[in-house]
Amino acid sequence: MQQIFNFIYKNSNRLLFLLLLGISLALTIQTHSFHRSKIISSANFLSGGVYERINNLNEYLNLKTQNDELASENAKLRSILFNVKDTSNIAKLDSIKGVKSEDVLVSKVIRNSYNVHENYLTLNSGELQGVKPDMGVINSLGIIGIIDNTSPNYSTVMSILNKKSQINAKIKKSNHFGSLVWDGKSTGYVQLIDVPRLASIKKGDTIVTGGQSVIFPENIGIGTIANIYTEKETNYYKINIKLFNDMTNLGHVYIIKSKNREELINLEKREKNE
Repeated sequence: MQQIFNFIYKNSNRLLFLLLLGISLALTIQTHSFHRSKIISSANFLSGGVYERINNLNEYLNLKTQNDELASENAKLRSILFNVKDTSNIAKLDSIKGVKSEDVLVSKVIRNSYNVHENYLTLNSGELQGVKPDMGVINSLGIIGIIDNTSPNYSTVMSILNKKSQINAKIKKSNHFGSLVWDGKSTGYVQLIDVPRLASIKKGDTIVTGGQSVIFPENIGIGTIANIYTEKETNYYKINIKLFNDMTNLGHVYIIKSKNREELINLEKREKNE
């Protein structure tokens, strides 16, 4: 306490000057509207800058939550698109076999390989979330792969960049079918083989999933035709397809349940045994 008194005594002139200065400034601000408006404007500028920075920080910290919410919303929207009737189909059939919102699971890629001949992805969803082997995996741009193995909370996906992968696909404008494979060369391209020479195709045509698949809904995007070759041994087309997806940069994905898969497989087995 004695030190405080000594400080005030030694600096009494300065403290008195600051006190009188503060009183004069207060009186000036209160009696002059121009000065008062300038002070208020300056205070708002400073506090607004602080609030803006705090808000930017909060938005950054909440990015994960917002991304998850957007992914869930996208899954609902895609399920609506999946159930839109294909008006170009004379039979008026559901062009994607009626995938419902409850049959679309949102997941996230936590590991992705793409630099070997047999590539796999790991997702942060598993058996507890309803994931089973042989479910299709897509994102907003197109197909990703097929569920291979599952554990309670995780699952692995055979990527379309896997030399063992073979998926039914078609040329969108002509409905000619083939098998989608990967030659192991480029992460940006896959190949469509066994396409008959009768098919009318050209560079730039769109390739989508075919109706013969029991894993993927029909008409899910894959890519566009980059090059066309004719295999001399079979006289079929071999088509190089530029993927819609950048398979080296994947985030949220959608896992599609196929309720009719087992029924279709059992029906095909019965036909073979008859």
